[in-house]
Amino acid sequence: MATDALAAPATAAGGPPRRPGRGVRSNENVAGWLFVAPVLVILGLFLLLPILMALWVSLTDWNGQGSPFTGRVPFVGADNYTRLFTEDGLARRDFMTSIRNNLYYVAIVVPVQTALALGLALVVNNRMLRGKGFFRSAFYFPSVTSSVAISVVFLFLFANSGAVNALLGVFGISGPQWFADSRGVLHLLLGAVGLDTAPAALADGGPFGLSWWEWISGPSVAMISIITLVVWTTSGTFMLMFLAALQNVPVALDEAGMLDGASRWQRFRYVTLPMIKPTMFLVLTLGLIGSWQVFDQVYVMSQGEPAKTTLTPAYLSYRTAFRDFDYGSGAAISFVLFLIIIVFTVLQRRMLAERDTDVPRRGRWRRRVPGGSSS
Repeated sequence: MATDALAAPATAAGGPPRRPGRGVRSNENVAGWLFVAPVLVILGLFLLLPILMALWVSLTDWNGQGSPFTGRVPFVGADNYTRLFTEDGLARRDFMTSIRNNLYYVAIVVPVQTALALGLALVVNNRMLRGKGFFRSAFYFPSVTSSVAISVVFLFLFANSGAVNALLGVFGISGPQWFADSRGVLHLLLGAVGLDTAPAALADGGPFGLSWWEWISGPSVAMISIITLVVWTTSGTFMLMFLAALQNVPVALDEAGMLDGASRWQRFRYVTLPMIKPTMFLVLTLGLIGSWQVFDQVYVMSQGEPAKTTLTPAYLSYRTAFRDFDYGSGAAISFVLFLIIIVFTVLQRRMLAERDTDVPRRGRWRRRVPGGSSS
């Protein structure tokens, strides 16, 4: 009683009780913001600000002369974007051609490089393999080599009288003119059986200014050579990611599956793959983003030729801005490419998302808490 009586006046005189630790937490927050402030300033100046400047340029008709932020630069609004989708003309045709080429590129590169990287990781992760260090270095070496240097080497390999055509000639196959033939792979296969022209039903009509035949004729042989180069140079990096994930898989799980009579394929499918699923998502995401940003190989090997069958959105954005001096349209293409990457990444995330059976779907039902009412 005496203690309560003494404590009550003290509380009343001192006002409401202070929350314990409030001042310490406030100091921690201030210290945290001070630590990250230099990075935020650098990212703001050299990343966020240039992006905002480029967004403004995409809404203007700037030709690269003077400052794009003066009143003398015409403001066109969304015209640079609508020209890419709705207005008939060379701008839309080139953009849709680049989208078609890149779709073929992504559809081949991402699955092949992922499967190859996983296969290489399984090989070098084998406990019975000798010389693991050599094989890991050999598989990873193309990833650390200059892409420009490798592109030049591949130009010699895929030349008309290069090593690839010489190897095909050993098997009696006449190799194509890799960087001169604009026909798609499907077109070439049909030509081998005497169908060298597009079917009449597919030659006319089609979405976004391209005929149906142009959409489905397949990638050109020049694009196939670029795809081969990219798969060879990127698989080593993804192999290291898969290798790190495989080494984190408990050996006891694999041994338990072996004792239960599971085959090697069953252990790989039901034990290994679920354990490395986060790494699989990372590899697919990085591969998807990198596939939509392909530029240097196209710039060195083909510059969009033959007949624009290796033209990609990234290279088209560069060519439109720095060669045609249409910086507004070039910036617009880059932002459309950015949105495409975001959309595909989100779709991929939803497809590979973890399905937690314990978490109910929103609006369907609520999980009951044991020993209590539903929450």
